Amino acid sequence: MMARENFTFSELEQWLDEHRVTEIECLVPDLTGVARGKILPREKFTEDRGMRLPEAVVAMGVTGEFPEEGPYYDVITPTDRDMHLRPDPTTVRIVPWATDPTAQVIHDCYDRDGTLVPFAPRSVLRHVCDLFDAQGWAPVVAPELEFYLVARNTDPDVPLKPPVGRSGRSETSRQAYSIDAVNEFDPLFEDVYEYCEKMELNVDTLIHEVGAGQMEINFFHDHPLGLADEVFLFKRTVREAALRHNMFATFMAKPIAGEPGSAMHIHQSVVSKATGRNIFSNEDGTPSPEFFWYIGGLQKYTPAAMALFAPYVNSYRRLVRGVAAPINTQWGTDNRTVGIRSPLATPAARRLENRVIGADANPYVALAATLACGYLGIQNRIEPSAECKGDAYLGDFSLPRSLGEALTLLREESDLADVLGKSFITVYTEVKEIEYAEFMKVISPWEREHLLLHV
Repeated sequence: MMARENFTFSELEQWLDEHRVTEIECLVPDLTGVARGKILPREKFTEDRGMRLPEAVVAMGVTGEFPEEGPYYDVITPTDRDMHLRPDPTTVRIVPWATDPTAQVIHDCYDRDGTLVPFAPRSVLRHVCDLFDAQGWAPVVAPELEFYLVARNTDPDVPLKPPVGRSGRSETSRQAYSIDAVNEFDPLFEDVYEYCEKMELNVDTLIHEVGAGQMEINFFHDHPLGLADEVFLFKRTVREAALRHNMFATFMAKPIAGEPGSAMHIHQSVVSKATGRNIFSNEDGTPSPEFFWYIGGLQKYTPAAMALFAPYVNSYRRLVRGVAAPINTQWGTDNRTVGIRSPLATPAARRLENRVIGADANPYVALAATLACGYLGIQNRIEPSAECKGDAYLGDFSLPRSLGEALTLLREESDLADVLGKSFITVYTEVKEIEYAEFMKVISPWEREHLLLHV
């Protein structure tokens, strides 16, 4: 088996031949993290193919709607211009659940002049990684992704509930870290691990989280772009495996009332490319100025980045006091009540964990945004607040409480726009405004129950 880290297109074709692939799924992650693209027969997948998609395909919201007018069209051409797609050979993987030998390859989006489309999520993360590279740094990340298994539900008006396990019963109590509770779904997770092995996904441990039917998968640390690809592919994999076992897997931030929400905690550090040393630690093992500046950047810019970390109206239901989700940007060592946690680690492994990000976030966007916050902290030498050594839930909220508030903060933050790209921020906020406006047209059961006859 040849290594794929530096694949050329000819090596990609050799890989396809070795695996006797007959069909290619050409994937492009859109703003929500949904896989868009085309499916091609193997013989049509050539380097000079010149596959294209309209640029708005990666610039629409979860409802599939587009703005009718406004700044969106200062970026997206009204003539529905094409993007030119190029496969990233290093991303090729088998599709283990396909009937015929099928491969999936993630593509990057370019304009007609050969420049990366700046509002495509994968382009945004590439750009942020390039900023670190220009400083002689290599960012290192390790996501922890939570999700729920729920009983199959085809009626959006019916609340979700835990699925039935091997025992024939659904969970009715919280089973944090229970091995037996995970074993209830052994047949499903055997498929998940088999799929991940065939796809060479870098997954580490599987645990049962606090909520009924809530699980968490951890990834080994690596380069941000490769891990964003793996999270993107893992979400597809778990959803597919769950469907084959007559249940749903959901990465909604708050799918079940009364249960904890689902996060995508991201551990992050920065390594000097010249020395191989973690720049968060001094040579004597003490925390470096860069470590504290990175915290300062996360503290200053996370409120403005919340629309990227918590991208839907549902996302803000997770961020409530006392249920394993942060309400502010305090930081602390080995403290899970804060938004920015420093886990106990050796100097070489010193890192920070952003606990604000939801499982519903686009992994490319979330990784780009959290790295951008830290990058700005180091560049601007932003000092953090004093370490929180107690319960951060006793402090005040310092995060936006709704998507509408978060979008306003994101639009007003010019530093983040400079790092992530003004065109990306324009497209993203305009699309999210459409989603928010759609949600505000919906009247909830709570409103009918408590307001109908009492106000």
